Amino acid sequence: MFEDSKGAPVSTSEETFHSVETSAATEGVGTPPREEWSAVQKLALKQLHRFMALEPKVLRGDSPVAVHDMRVASRRLQQILDLIYPKPRAPEIRRLRRKIRRSRRCLSELRNCDVLAHRVEKTLGRKRAARREEWTAVHHYLRERRTGSFKKAVRKLGKLNLSVFYVQLRQHLSPEENSGAFLRHPHPHQGAPEQDLRPGQFYERVGEALERVGRNFDKQLALSHADPSAPVIHGARISTKRLRYLIEVIADFRVPGSVEELAWLRRLQQHLGDWHDLEILEQMMIEMVARPEFLRDHLRLAIGVEKLIERNRKVKEEYKRDYFRMTLDSPEVQHLKEWVDYLLASPSAAFPTA
Repeated sequence: MFEDSKGAPVSTSEETFHSVETSAATEGVGTPPREEWSAVQKLALKQLHRFMALEPKVLRGDSPVAVHDMRVASRRLQQILDLIYPKPRAPEIRRLRRKIRRSRRCLSELRNCDVLAHRVEKTLGRKRAARREEWTAVHHYLRERRTGSFKKAVRKLGKLNLSVFYVQLRQHLSPEENSGAFLRHPHPHQGAPEQDLRPGQFYERVGEALERVGRNFDKQLALSHADPSAPVIHGARISTKRLRYLIEVIADFRVPGSVEELAWLRRLQQHLGDWHDLEILEQMMIEMVARPEFLRDHLRLAIGVEKLIERNRKVKEEYKRDYFRMTLDSPEVQHLKEWVDYLLASPSAAFPTA
């Protein structure tokens, strides 16, 4: 884990859950539904502001935590937007949503280099670290690669013009803050006027989103059990993130059981994140030793790195076995399914009254 400016540990593989405090979010079914949409609006704006506030810290180039946090904010913002604007989306919303995804993806390799370099540094920090020369070479390669990744990320972020993105998305989320206007919901058909979200849509929308995301989660788990290849397990990892971030929104409304389900999803996401880091580390070590000039000039060192790759694969297999124990007919998975079914049976009844 990284440390923040105060020395506190910050998770790398797990996007740490930040609860969002909004007074409207705690009022539940006893308040007008428009109040609930207003709470979702505040959640979206908070993630948008956080996302934009992190950009200058990322551009300074010396903060792995900022890179990590900006990617997390982008995922949370995207999930809330998907709740507000489900398919079919208006062209403008699709364009803004793509910018969120692109900003996250252009930071992907930078994040990987930061996390893996930190992992290798911890290994080198041990007094009796085996194959110190090989790990030092891997660390040097990761730092060099990080430099190149940072330059590419800066160029790509510049092309996205996030300042304009911020203004445009904020106009959709709070078009007339001083006049009491509500969320603007573009009509899915191009050329049609924008419409306000109907207050009665809130519970219906939550139920539809939970059913869609939950169904995909179940599907990806089943696929990974049938085909435990890296791409399929990675798909289960992504579906776990999406379900977690949707339930975070539900948890802000104090829905019974949501906190417990989030705790388990965080553990699962952490575990899959650790597995994914080992998967990426292996890929980068293979790319490192595959360079012709490296093999020519450092053949003995390359053979040593290949032994590290073999050891890494054994650890990955242990993570996969633990993943199957966590998800194959486990009580936690069954409890999650029952909780989702409980919400889908009557979304409005599941939300607490004032």
